[in-house]
Amino acid sequence: MTNILVTGGAGYIGSHACKVLAAAGYTPVTYDNLATGWRDAVKYGPLEVGELTDRDRLDEVFAAYRPAAVMHFAALSLVGESMADPGKYWRNNVQGSLALIEAAIAAQCLDFVFSSTCAVYGDHDGVVLDENSPQAPLNSYGASKRAIEDMLGNFGQSHGLNSVIFRYFNVAGADPDGEIGEFHQPETHLIPLMLDAIDGKRDALTVFGTDYDTPDGTCIRDYVHVMDLVDAHVLGVKWLEEGKGSRVFCLGTGTGFSVREVIEQSGKVTNREVPVVEGDRRPGDAVKLVSGSRRAREELGWEPKRSVMQTMVADAWRWHQNDGAHYSA
Repeated sequence: MTNILVTGGAGYIGSHACKVLAAAGYTPVTYDNLATGWRDAVKYGPLEVGELTDRDRLDEVFAAYRPAAVMHFAALSLVGESMADPGKYWRNNVQGSLALIEAAIAAQCLDFVFSSTCAVYGDHDGVVLDENSPQAPLNSYGASKRAIEDMLGNFGQSHGLNSVIFRYFNVAGADPDGEIGEFHQPETHLIPLMLDAIDGKRDALTVFGTDYDTPDGTCIRDYVHVMDLVDAHVLGVKWLEEGKGSRVFCLGTGTGFSVREVIEQSGKVTNREVPVVEGDRRPGDAVKLVSGSRRAREELGWEPKRSVMQTMVADAWRWHQNDGAHYSA
């Protein structure tokens, strides 16, 4: 079977990508330093432990597996941390991606699927973002991802590297089969934090900022189900296999949910009250970020079938209540 190198394959999104790659007939080879990923999440192919910045280790893995493509998820992604320590993000995300790209080119692995972010756009209120929207990232996380996109374009021009870039916002839900799910330490994502609060594993959910210029004062974000998201990434691999060349795709539903709306939906799905406390705004948070997916629908044939808030919360809640919902390193 065809090998695909999946960086960050022990993480939340990467592990789900490995599952759908395996189901599509590929062998996902996880490359992860396990800083935020979990050995227990690597179920569908081999695990190779290593740093993105370790070129010698990358060369070893490319030589051993001869992957046909790279699917690149590995990155630091905390907005607040990126504002406090931008150097950490530029070193890990940008320098690490440079080493990965150069190793791939040296191994003649010229198909590259990159997990980017709609944070490259910054704050665009009242519009549905698409691939041509102007970019003005508000934080070092978004800026580092934009730099990697530029890097892929440069190497495409000079070395024939073909890349599919996916930009998206919040990812939620879990594998409906219950084999893998979302688990971070520390946890920073809204829905698992909220489920912890509902379940009594934390005292309350903190809502960061209630005075934004939105109908209920809280930030608005687009949410995509993790299984829909990784389905798009497999379609991206197939796009490159078919020789269609480099392309950027936004992945979203075109509609956003405020933090308070997510809380309300979660209460309905779980039939439990969500304990909430209000906190200050976080630096680098945009007011409203919503993405369309017209190009992905029309050109890739992508359909976000599970990206309904009730479904995302229900799948996450099922995983959250599962005895296996807490990985061990």
